Amino acid sequence: MTGLTITTKKCQLAALITTALISTSIALSGCTPDASSALSQTWAPGAPGADPTWAFAGKTGIGTAYEPYVDGKYQAQATNPVSKVWFSVAQGILTETMYGLIHNAQLKELQFVMTGKGFIDTEKDHTTSQIEYLHQDEQGRPQSLAYKITNKDIEGKYQIEKHIFTNPDNDSLMMKVIFTAFEAGITPHLYVNPHIDNSGANDSATIENGALIAQTLAVDSTVMTVKTSTEFVSASAGFVGVSDGLTDLMDNAKLDWRYTNTGKQAGNVALTAQYPELTINTPLEFDLVIGFGADKAASLASANASLAQGSDAVLSAYLGDDNHLGWKDYLASLTPLDAMSRSTTDNGKLLYASALVLKAQEDKTHAGALIASLSNPWGDSVSAKVGSTGYKAVWPRDFYQCAMAFLAMGDSQTPKVAFEYLKKVQVTKDTKGYSGTPGWFLQKTHVDGEIEWVGVQLDQTAMPIMLGWKLWQAGVFTDAEISHWYHSMLKPAADFLVNGGKVKLDWNDTHISSPSTQQERWEEQLGFSPSTTAAVISGLVAASDIGALAKDEQAQQYLEFAKKLEAKLETQMVTRKGLLGQKPGIDASTDNSRSEIDKPAPYYVRISPQGDPNTATKLLDNNGKPGLDQRLILDAGFLELVRYGVRDAKDPIIAHSLALVDSELEDNLRLKYLFNAKDGSTVPGYRRYGNDGYGEDTQTGLSYAENGNTAEQRGRVWPFFTGERGHYELALALSGTLVDGKLDAQRKQALINTYVQGMETFANEGLMLPEQVWDGVGNSTRYGYRLGQGTNSATPLAWTHAEYVKLVRSMTDEALWDHYPKVSAAFSK
Repeated sequence: MTGLTITTKKCQLAALITTALISTSIALSGCTPDASSALSQTWAPGAPGADPTWAFAGKTGIGTAYEPYVDGKYQAQATNPVSKVWFSVAQGILTETMYGLIHNAQLKELQFVMTGKGFIDTEKDHTTSQIEYLHQDEQGRPQSLAYKITNKDIEGKYQIEKHIFTNPDNDSLMMKVIFTAFEAGITPHLYVNPHIDNSGANDSATIENGALIAQTLAVDSTVMTVKTSTEFVSASAGFVGVSDGLTDLMDNAKLDWRYTNTGKQAGNVALTAQYPELTINTPLEFDLVIGFGADKAASLASANASLAQGSDAVLSAYLGDDNHLGWKDYLASLTPLDAMSRSTTDNGKLLYASALVLKAQEDKTHAGALIASLSNPWGDSVSAKVGSTGYKAVWPRDFYQCAMAFLAMGDSQTPKVAFEYLKKVQVTKDTKGYSGTPGWFLQKTHVDGEIEWVGVQLDQTAMPIMLGWKLWQAGVFTDAEISHWYHSMLKPAADFLVNGGKVKLDWNDTHISSPSTQQERWEEQLGFSPSTTAAVISGLVAASDIGALAKDEQAQQYLEFAKKLEAKLETQMVTRKGLLGQKPGIDASTDNSRSEIDKPAPYYVRISPQGDPNTATKLLDNNGKPGLDQRLILDAGFLELVRYGVRDAKDPIIAHSLALVDSELEDNLRLKYLFNAKDGSTVPGYRRYGNDGYGEDTQTGLSYAENGNTAEQRGRVWPFFTGERGHYELALALSGTLVDGKLDAQRKQALINTYVQGMETFANEGLMLPEQVWDGVGNSTRYGYRLGQGTNSATPLAWTHAEYVKLVRSMTDEALWDHYPKVSAAFSK
């Protein structure tokens, strides 16, 4: 055992953790003036360490190996192993990295710590970062999810270049690292903070034979092994904030605690390793690999195999070469992309990135399981003591958006497999713990179907029917196949949309009566929602059409019920006694003396709890915000009525509702904000609804619910609403004068410049589209967000990328991609 010199500060630390040392039978020596200066121990003290959290959720990159389906599944074969590793990048460093199931995180972060004359720098906090794609075509469009990250010291003392990707031949992540020092005395260190099996509170760490190893104390723990092609000078394991290497380095810029393991107590651990001191202007280049496995041997085998291959060979396989189908092969199969690129303002860069991002967010054990985002919202302020999927889970609504985007890109395999997966998350008589009416689709599940949230959202039950109809119309399903799915999955869903019924699952004990939904698309309010009802009507019309093919005598009732819902839209969801858009000082809800011409025009409310939108009924308190009168809250979800075909784009109530969405209300109720595009024009962005509290606190700048919910929280602008508005404006343009059935070229380009470019404006430097962007209201938080910059909520959001893809396809075709002609035909007047 190597002797370690103990400084005064380290003796103070030893005094603080005496109890921990006694409990693990560790002997400390050298903490008195006349004692030996050697620390004779191998176990790190200080369990359990600092409370663990997740990483910053605003990812600038995500990645995984492309894997082809085998008979509609991911099946490992000798010539085609299936790599089940996903990674994310944020703030210039490697963040949450998953192995096994897509939500099963194993790592919070991996970064480098640089020491030199008078400084100790962490890569995340003391460098400026640039990210670019390693593979691009001649137009600069990404060809794989492999990244080059260049981090430069803010004072110009050193540079760190990293190439990051995974190995399609095994379960490992590869990183080529190049250090360059521009002054003498600089030493790099590797710092690894594992969060094995989706928690950061139960880990142990070991240094063995030049490898850094982490696992939990559970018998069935995943094991993670980190190795590099350049040997470590020294290494140490410890508990974060107490005995880890970063705490050690902060003492005297030396890694002189040499703990070989963290002992028998689990906690939040870190592994730190020192590299040789750098020579000025002479790059140090090496390969770093993280291997994963169900045991130590498998983890080490993956790491060793990747090191033996070398990063160049692994990168070649990742892209696609003579022996591997890779990302370039997947992109080559998406034949519409090249033509679609001409309907963008960035030559298709974001379009190609979106194709890669959407495909990467699919589980590889449960093929077709499309998740919402490879992130944990506001992760760096969210506890990692207990496992959480965050957004790495299945919502049928987000799922529908992604499946439709795949179809738009020319990928018919993925949405077919995804549709078939949906049976796993449909409630049946066999659903564990359930009693009541079957047919609806679960609110949120793990990719393996494990139930997480149990609210009933009727749009999530309608959308699988809509998707099935689209796949049938596209020829992905034959008549026989869609008839099979109709009887086994879609008819029960349609029956639930018509009849509703008793629901009892976990906390949820209720009765559903369509179209009143227990939760609308924001999962927060009950009642009559325009966006939910648009999906329910469309789903029922689609079910009627498929049912006729399947010779179901009851199919006609779906169309009849859809027509009943359509006939009640205005009475149940449009207020004619609105509190918005009226003359100042006049309350239209109490002033019955005014003439019809002076009264405010009718408009769609976000949701009406009882289906009576003319009353002062308050919405539920939510996200720290007190509920307000239903007539005060706008939500542009009524545009889905136009997109699907329930209402014409020129409908006067739609038009007036949209005028209110665009009006400059006070900030709490306001929806629309303007942002600067790259061509100097302004482009629009929109919040979900007025009084939204799902975002950062305007006074303190704290993350959402960081210290509990507050009334000052504010939901920000969501970029996919720019896409939804673009779809509406395209529908409006198409309802006007056309030349030979085509849009005027100038008007079409104006739509592209405003809405396609608008969404492109919100992409970050890694071409990731966020859930929310900064709207400029209130405290810009600890990150000093710029207007239009993605926040720490969730990036990339699959729904946002899907909406962008669909918008580009709609502009290319000059037709709404999500439109349902059967719906338009049913309600044409």
